[in-house]
Amino acid sequence: MSSESVDSANGSVGLKKNLGLFSAVAMVVGLVVGSGIFVSPVGVLRSSGSIGLSLILWSVGGIASAIGSMSYVELGTCIQTSGGDYSYIGKAFGPVVQFLFVWAFLLIVFPIANAIISLIFANYILVPIYANCPPPADAKTLVAAVVIVLLSAINCFNVTWAARVQNVFLIMKIVALLVISVTGFVWIGQGKTQFWEEPWEGTSHEPVDWARAIYSGVYSYAGWNYLNILTEEVKAPEKTLPRAIWISIPLITVLYVCTNIAFFTVLSKQEMLDADAVAVLFGSKTLGVMSWIIPIFVACSTFGSLNGSIFASSRLYYVAARKGQLPEAISYVNTSWMTPIVSVVFQMIVSLFCLISSDIHELINYATFFETMFIGLTVASLLYMRRKFPNLERPMKVSLFFPIAYLVFCLFLLCMTLYEGAKSSLIGIAICLCGLPVYAVGIAWKNKPAAYFRASRRFYIFLQKLFVCVPEEKASLD
Repeated sequence: MSSESVDSANGSVGLKKNLGLFSAVAMVVGLVVGSGIFVSPVGVLRSSGSIGLSLILWSVGGIASAIGSMSYVELGTCIQTSGGDYSYIGKAFGPVVQFLFVWAFLLIVFPIANAIISLIFANYILVPIYANCPPPADAKTLVAAVVIVLLSAINCFNVTWAARVQNVFLIMKIVALLVISVTGFVWIGQGKTQFWEEPWEGTSHEPVDWARAIYSGVYSYAGWNYLNILTEEVKAPEKTLPRAIWISIPLITVLYVCTNIAFFTVLSKQEMLDADAVAVLFGSKTLGVMSWIIPIFVACSTFGSLNGSIFASSRLYYVAARKGQLPEAISYVNTSWMTPIVSVVFQMIVSLFCLISSDIHELINYATFFETMFIGLTVASLLYMRRKFPNLERPMKVSLFFPIAYLVFCLFLLCMTLYEGAKSSLIGIAICLCGLPVYAVGIAWKNKPAAYFRASRRFYIFLQKLFVCVPEEKASLD
C-alpha cells in the first residue's frame, strides 16, 4: 500500500482532503454551469412571455439559490460528513426517508442528468462535423457513452486529476459566457437596441406561467448544493464551504443575467422561440467565420459539468453504502488512488443505461421535480434539527428567515407543478415510493438466509480483487 493511501496518524484508509477554495468554487460553478444556460432561456421566455419578466425570473432563480444556500452553509459546517442532503435528511427524519432520497437520486436524478449532459456534449461536438445535417442518433449515443467512461476513469484514478479537469473547464465555461456577454454589450454600445423597445410586451400574468418559467431557470441553477456532498474531501470545510458557496452563486447569477441580456440584444423574441440551439444562432449572427467556437465552448461547458456531476454522484452512492443503505462494496476505497472506485464504476453503469431511454425528456421533469422536493426537505431538516438537537455545535447559525423563505419558494413551485401536470408528478412520486418495499427487503429484513450472506461475501471479495480496494475504516455519520 502506498504512503498516499494511508492516514499518517493512524494508518486508516479514507478519502483525502484535496479540495481547496478555488477547487471548491470550480466544483460548484462546474456543476451548475453546463447545458442549462444554453437551452433554458427559450423555456423561460416562452413561459414568461416577455424579455423583461424573463430577466426578473432569472434573477429570482439566483436569489432563491443564494437564500437556499444559507441553510446549506449551516448544515454543512455543523454536520461535516460527506453526503450532503442525504446525511442531513437521515439525521433529521430517519433512515426510511433517507433511503427514499438516495433511491430517487440513484434511479432518476443523477443518472438522467449525466446522460442528458453527455448527449448535449455529443451533439455540440458533432455539429461542426455534420454541418449540413443533424448528427446521427447512434453517433451521439456513442460519443456520450465514451465521454461518460472517460470522465469516470479520471475520477477513478485520482481526485486531484478530477479537480484539475474541473478547474480547466471552469475557465472554458467562464470564457464562453464572457464571449457571449461582451458581444451583447458591444452591440448595446453600438446602439443596436431595437429588441429592447418593448421589453414587457406579451408578459404573462398567470402564476402557473411564472412557476413554469422559474422551473426552467431553476434547472440551470441545479447543482449549487452538491458541494456539501463532498464535505469530507474539502480542506477546512467550516471556512471553505461557506466561502465557496458565497463566491460561486453570485458569480453564476451575474453571468446568467448578462448572457440573457446578450441573447435578447442580438436575437428577436421570435428567433429565440424558434431556435433549436440559441447559442449557435447567436454565434452565427455575431461571430461570422468564428461562429464555430460557440459549439466548442458549449461542449467544453458540458464536459466540465458532467465531470462535476460524476464526481458528486459517486460520493453520494459511496456515503449511502457506508451507511448500509446500498451494497457494502460501493463504499470500498482503492488502496492506491484513495478514490471510491466501485461507487464511480457503479454510477457509470447506471448512467450508461440511461442513454438507451426513449423518453428522456419526461424523466428530466421527474428529476427536476424530485430535486426541488428533496432540497425543500433538506431545508426543513434545518428547522427540525434546531428543535430536536438544540445543543448541536453550529459554527455558523443563520437566521430562520432563510430556510422559511426558501421553503415557501419550494412549496410554490411544487404546488404549481402538481397543478400544471399532476399525472407526470404523481408517476414520479410513485417511482419514489417503490423504494419502500426495496427498503423493507434489502435493509429492514435482518434475518436473511445464510446463503444470501455467503454469496454476497464472495461477490464483495471478487470486487476487492478486481478493483484493488478495501472497506474504509468504520466511521459514524451521525
